[in-house]
Amino acid sequence: MANSKGKKYQAVLEKIERRPYSLSEAIPFLKENKVAAFDETVEVHMSLGVDPKHADQMVRGTVVLPNGLGKSKRVVVIATGDKAAEAEKAGAEFVGGEDLVKKIQSGNWLDFDAVVATPDMMKFVGRLGKILGPRGLMPNPKTGTVTLNVTQAVEEIKAGKIEFRADKGGVIHAPVGKLSFSQEKLVENADTLIQEVVKAKPAAVKGRYVKRISICSSMSPSLDLSVSESAS
Repeated sequence: MANSKGKKYQAVLEKIERRPYSLSEAIPFLKENKVAAFDETVEVHMSLGVDPKHADQMVRGTVVLPNGLGKSKRVVVIATGDKAAEAEKAGAEFVGGEDLVKKIQSGNWLDFDAVVATPDMMKFVGRLGKILGPRGLMPNPKTGTVTLNVTQAVEEIKAGKIEFRADKGGVIHAPVGKLSFSQEKLVENADTLIQEVVKAKPAAVKGRYVKRISICSSMSPSLDLSVSESAS
């Protein structure tokens, strides 16, 4: 099986022209040259001219993809009283206070995709740093997941809100949908992400900000995208 996948990958690799593609060229190519039997995730990778070791060059933010990611995210909201009721009404799958923090803290339950907390609950949520942090699930005011506006936070996550963050090498990796999405939806999602990362350029960054953009599906080789069409 692995051999067969290897051959498919190599066959697709040989078809790729060594030039930058536009999004409207790259996405049909990925759809026509599907490698895996399952519905692969389409991913965008952006190499940035930043040094994340410096706080003033860190690139981090959120974006609501207009066409979502093809799956409904399971949302935990840590809140009490009226805010807990608000979270339930907004469609959060799991709502609770200190009891829910203890359940997550046990380390045996991580059956969710996003966590929202009200500011007053952060004294308890802080205990979850070692569990949620490495998974990118720790609530943070900068990403709108520590908030009193629980309804908006839950609705945005359900609508396809994702977080992007430059890794140690200054590269952003983010999903933009499924290969089964229409070309138009994938182009719109990918372009929305790229433009949002461009807007997040730190003032401290000098010289070229976006060095390279590539796109691929879960199992396919990457295609370089034209940087000039999306960012300078």
